[in-house]
Amino acid sequence: MIRFEHVTKRYRGTSKPALSDVDFEVQRGEFVFLVGASGSGKSSCLRLILREDNPSDGRVVVLGRDLRTLSTRKVPYFRRHIGSVFQDFRLLPNKTVFQNVAFTLQVIGSSRAFIQQAVPEVLALVGLDGKQKRLPHELSGGEQQRVAIARALVNRPQILLADEPTGNLDPATSVDIMQLLARINAGGTTVVMATHEAGFVDQMKRRVIELRGGVMVRDDRHGGYGDTSAIPSLTPQVEKGAAATAALTAVLELQRQIASAPVQPVPVLTEPATDAGTPASTPARPAASAATDVPAARQTPPQAPAQAPAPVPAEPAPLTRPIAIDAPEVDLGELGLGDIDLGKLGVADRLDERQDDEVGPTS
Repeated sequence: MIRFEHVTKRYRGTSKPALSDVDFEVQRGEFVFLVGASGSGKSSCLRLILREDNPSDGRVVVLGRDLRTLSTRKVPYFRRHIGSVFQDFRLLPNKTVFQNVAFTLQVIGSSRAFIQQAVPEVLALVGLDGKQKRLPHELSGGEQQRVAIARALVNRPQILLADEPTGNLDPATSVDIMQLLARINAGGTTVVMATHEAGFVDQMKRRVIELRGGVMVRDDRHGGYGDTSAIPSLTPQVEKGAAATAALTAVLELQRQIASAPVQPVPVLTEPATDAGTPASTPARPAASAATDVPAARQTPPQAPAQAPAPVPAEPAPLTRPIAIDAPEVDLGELGLGDIDLGKLGVADRLDERQDDEVGPTS
């Protein structure tokens, strides 16, 4: 039916051949998968079978004809025996479903009576009965592919070539197309399909010819897809999502640690004006000033002077004991209270008027 005899195909401008010494034979009624990564030579094989290209070396024999000896004038007659289905459908947008399918028969000169009988039959075969008058844009992607299959089958070819027929379809529709191709093959049509759909290949267990870099590396009568390392996976996206999740988790953990950490002690300045970040508190007064302002009868015994702490270049050591505050910190600067002078508010004078025993550093 189809025979490749040590076929090599080279294209101009390329140093590596698209096919290198490919040798296989497909029998009548077989269902054959051509598998392999992009650029492995699957489409080149289909073009050679359709006589769109000629081999650089070797021989391609289809339906008992050596395609090297086939004249250009006879190529259209030869292709009448071969149906082809592509990934992009290739429908005529301004013609109805019936007209798209009938166009193939009109080109080869079929009679009107034969067209009126054959087109409804093939549309019923592919599951499009009742949709003859619809335009391609009124159909789903799966229905458009069915129209393309019907157009390839209406002339009742002996061979059906399918180049990634499910590439533009969703998984459920792809299953329907594969079941349709299996029914067509069961009717006696030889099917050669180039595909990346590893699941279908593994499930159907048909003959598998694997190409790698233009070289045929495997020919299994009831095989699976085999090496899936060249099929794109979602691993980069999964890693990217995991990294984003880890980063977000780290940020949330940092926020939790900041929220649960104790508030740092609030420094108290010895100047009359309080700092913007400290609560209003009574500033410490020198002992001499206290002795002068308070009557002798009510003076308390002078306290022992505290040992002066080591000088700190950044700021003087606080004279009061820090107060731990559990409430969140409030930036008085944002409230417009950052530059408050206690002297201007009269707070210092009121503190001087206090005649009680609470003289000295406060808590």
